[in-house]
Amino acid sequence: MRSILCYLTIICVLFTFGCDNTAKRDTAQGEKKDTSTKRQYISVGTAPAGGAFFVVGSAIAEVVAGNAPSTGWEVTAEATKGTQENIRRIVNSELEFALANAAISYFAVRGEGDWGTEHAIRSVMTLAPNVGLFITPQSSGIRKIQDFAGKRIVVGPAGAGFEYFLKPILAAHGVVYEDFTPLNSTYIGSVDLLADGSAAAAFIGGAVPTPAVTQASTSQDIFFIPFDETAKQALFDGYPFFNPMTIPADTYTGQTEAFASMNVGAMHLITAENADENMVYEFTKTLYTNRAEVVERHKAGNAINPQNVVKDTGTPFHPGAIRFYREIGIWKE
Repeated sequence: MRSILCYLTIICVLFTFGCDNTAKRDTAQGEKKDTSTKRQYISVGTAPAGGAFFVVGSAIAEVVAGNAPSTGWEVTAEATKGTQENIRRIVNSELEFALANAAISYFAVRGEGDWGTEHAIRSVMTLAPNVGLFITPQSSGIRKIQDFAGKRIVVGPAGAGFEYFLKPILAAHGVVYEDFTPLNSTYIGSVDLLADGSAAAAFIGGAVPTPAVTQASTSQDIFFIPFDETAKQALFDGYPFFNPMTIPADTYTGQTEAFASMNVGAMHLITAENADENMVYEFTKTLYTNRAEVVERHKAGNAINPQNVVKDTGTPFHPGAIRFYREIGIWKE
């Protein structure tokens, strides 16, 4: 009898030990599962390599990826054809975030122009201004926008969507595309067209100093075609994406006086209207908090500041971004 009791005791001990170990193992595995983070792939649409959109978009992706380890995000920048493609791909859920020109976004979100239907995009933050101007060789005889009549004028790369801000600018000066011959070319290509007389004037925009304008001013005598003050005010009053900008004197060779230019549609970060609010909140918070790292990669990162990121350019902000801006006290109700 004693031997039987000893045998049963041993079995109970072994069973209890086994159950206890199993419970501990299951608990440990459960804890491991709870703390694991599901990987999420986030793509940031930019523009063709070689432009500011690609560099800034790549910087944004790198900074967010490097400072959000607990999210499980894998953030990458993707080269695209630019704003118009980015907007369409955001709406089709092919990109989570993208850079865009605020003037083009303004018309897309309203379904105006060639957009046809309202595109459900939302702004995340306003970035660097796109300072635009028309330049012409001093010898062309062109001194105002109305002098474009009958001339060959470069209006930007084909398919870039520049007409969304150029047409309002021209209209404010009493000019339409039919008054002249529009030419499509890159900014650097525009400089060559001006140099060999193939074009009488060209529109160039971007961060100041703009490389193409620097090249033009060092290789030939150029004239900055002024914007009419009344026309500018009409644009400022009529569209939220137009803002006054001044190019300081001596920014370019031969430019001895400050030039009163315009922001013709700031670079801004966009997402889909139905994008997950928490994802947009965390992305906005991570990017804004680590904005100094963006500056290290491109000076356009200086635009990520309390005064600029919440500027209204005509595209409604996403609730996730608004939540973060409210938390830090910079959102203007």
